Amino acid sequence: MTSQLKVGVWDYDHARSLFDGTVKIDGFDATFESAGIVSQIFERMVRDQAYDVAELGLTFYVRTLDLKESPFIALPIFPNRHFRHSAIWVNTDSGITSPSDLVGKTIGEFATYGHDAGIWPKGILSDDYGFTPDQARWVVGGTNRPMKPFDFIPFLHPSDVDVQLAPEGRTLGSMLEAGEIDALISALVPQEVLEGSTKIAPLFPDYEAVERDYYRRTGIYPIMHTIVVRREYLAEHPELPRAVYDGFSASRDIAVGRLEHGRMEQHIESLVPWSSPLYERNRTLLASDHWAYGVEANRVAVDTFLRYTSEQGLSKRRLTPEDIFVPDLLDT
Repeated sequence: MTSQLKVGVWDYDHARSLFDGTVKIDGFDATFESAGIVSQIFERMVRDQAYDVAELGLTFYVRTLDLKESPFIALPIFPNRHFRHSAIWVNTDSGITSPSDLVGKTIGEFATYGHDAGIWPKGILSDDYGFTPDQARWVVGGTNRPMKPFDFIPFLHPSDVDVQLAPEGRTLGSMLEAGEIDALISALVPQEVLEGSTKIAPLFPDYEAVERDYYRRTGIYPIMHTIVVRREYLAEHPELPRAVYDGFSASRDIAVGRLEHGRMEQHIESLVPWSSPLYERNRTLLASDHWAYGVEANRVAVDTFLRYTSEQGLSKRRLTPEDIFVPDLLDT
């Protein structure tokens, strides 16, 4: 007899074979649910434990580990990765032309202090350029719509870092364009940029080259999200972690295979022109398992993220990969 399993995850191409039933979670009758925006999945899981298994931003998961009774434990599955030098925007009249110019400036951040796409840039700016968050002032809000900080996880920041909320009714994108803040770190591209504003530019104009160099130097493809399981559900189904891990891995392999097969016909299934040359450049640079799941293949990236959360005052102690993943999958 199979057990019911409710899974919340974004409809990524590498998860699609789970959604359409091509890949099954062995031993479970699984249903998959996405959302309008991925943070809605996070909120439903954290606030209501609406799923048995769900995608969760890595920083949000780490914050739940500091609760009196941590409700989740992670599986070393990483559905969302992204290079984040490209997440840093500046006002073109701010005088910021290099990372060192961020010192003494006012910087916006999307949704909370220390969202996943904020922790990585701050850590990289510290490691590679000597800029630390305490050297600036911070304003938290919505990039393209007014919003208060996410309230389904603790709103944390170190006492020595000046963090304020955006004025009611204002967006960080409009504040950046107007020069009311000097820079912005955001998982979302400001709407003003999409509309052609000349007042906002990336801190790294050729960010693709910078991000490719970062990968060459470090081997890190930054991890944004992981998959978590409710501890209560896990206690009833100890076989779950391996089954979910295998299912997500099989679905990813189908997506990778589809891209590899697409080389023969120059990826004619894609709406993006010249996608094949891009795929070939990426294939040359990135390791063949650059979207690997498992602990060992991702140890450096995960440990770097955990170091950043500690250095940025977002975890009570310096965690290791062994602290955050289910023991049954530490051998992956």
